[in-house]
Amino acid sequence: MMAGLVICEPTVLYNILQQATIYPCLSDPNYLLLLDARKTNEYNESHVVTSKKAPRTPDGEFLVPYDSELECKLHVVVLDNNTRTLKENSPAIACGRVMSAMGSKNPVKILRGGYEDFSALYPFLRTQKIIYMPRELDALKTYPIEILPGQLYLGNYQQGCDAGIQKDLKIKAHVNVSNEDDTFFVDESTGDVFNLPAKDEDDANIFPYLPYVCQFISTKLEENKPVLVFSKLGISRCVSIVLAYLMNFYKWTLQDAYTHVGDCKHNIRPHRTFVKQLSEWEESLFGERPTDIENPNY
Repeated sequence: MMAGLVICEPTVLYNILQQATIYPCLSDPNYLLLLDARKTNEYNESHVVTSKKAPRTPDGEFLVPYDSELECKLHVVVLDNNTRTLKENSPAIACGRVMSAMGSKNPVKILRGGYEDFSALYPFLRTQKIIYMPRELDALKTYPIEILPGQLYLGNYQQGCDAGIQKDLKIKAHVNVSNEDDTFFVDESTGDVFNLPAKDEDDANIFPYLPYVCQFISTKLEENKPVLVFSKLGISRCVSIVLAYLMNFYKWTLQDAYTHVGDCKHNIRPHRTFVKQLSEWEESLFGERPTDIENPNY
């Protein structure tokens, strides 16, 4: 049975490329097959990092890449120059159909807007490099996860201290939810830094700070200043702040906010203490607690 095709937004591919645990997920051979269905000269000139040129027969028919093990790949993503809908008769659609028919276990993702849109949004992810050794994949730099495209990012302390990342993502404001003493911003007097020193422990209490940090994020985004929220590992404290903001701004339940952030970043693990405080936050916003935090998903 064919897995079918789905449209993939640029932010989804960006986040797929940035997933990491100890090592980037891209270093797992079963994680991603990213195929470029453009012409060879276009691919050689520039392509998305780790993407492979989709092979064709002499007659121009797409083939499954050698040794691709389609049935094992978690993600299969295909792009061309600018396909925007599944109704188009385009190289990405044609290639995607072949990958779906030949064994992709999940729906094949077709990148909306193709290389043109993706490279305009994320020019720092363009490359001419074709072959990656395992050590190179292990050492790839990962960027903060994009929660709201071009606006709100979620990352770890190392990413928060990386000047190149701040420049590439045009980040202008920071919420530091770590307990690190290092001062890594040249000038914190601009009012673009919110420090919330919190430990990832049972007795930590972020609840009193939530109204203020949510207001800080809202203000910075209204000023067109993209915000990076980060903590030591980028999986608990900063996640809790981002959840609180989404609940406050979008009036999402904790469950809805958790689903969105979990779709963006696959290894979120907010401390149980913070989950309980977010449940209190939910009640303060809505007058009730529609999310059952005893559910094992939280």
